[in-house]
Amino acid sequence: QVQLVESGGGLVQPGGSLRLSCAASGGIFSRANMGWYRQAPGKERELVATITRWDTTKYIGSVQGRFTISKDNTKNTMYLQMNSLKPEDTAVYICNIYYNRTYYWGQGTQVTVSS
Repeated sequence: QVQLVESGGGLVQPGGSLRLSCAASGGIFSRANMGWYRQAPGKERELVATITRWDTTKYIGSVQGRFTISKDNTKNTMYLQMNSLKPEDTAVYICNIYYNRTYYWGQGTQVTVSS
C-alpha cells in the first residue's frame, strides 16, 4: 500500500519561500516517476513540476526559475522548493507518484501567498 503525506505549506508574503515535502511509504519510491500538482479555488488541478526516476525534471512556464523539484531516495521523500512566491501561486499543493500504471495521491497542503 502506497501512502503519501505532504507537509510544509502555510502562509507566506509575496516574494517569500516555502519548501514542501512529500513522504512516501510502500517501497516503490526509487522506481517511480512523480510530481507536484496544485489546485486553486474555482480552477482545475494543474501539473506544476515532475521528476522521473532518473531525476529528469520539468516545470510549467509560470514556475520555471522559481520552483525546484527534487527527491531523496534514501528518505523516500520528494520536495518542492518554492521561491519568489506570488499571490497566484496560492493553491492546495498535492504530490503524486505514478508507478505500474497507477497514480497515488497525497491529501494536499495549503499554500497561501498574501500580504
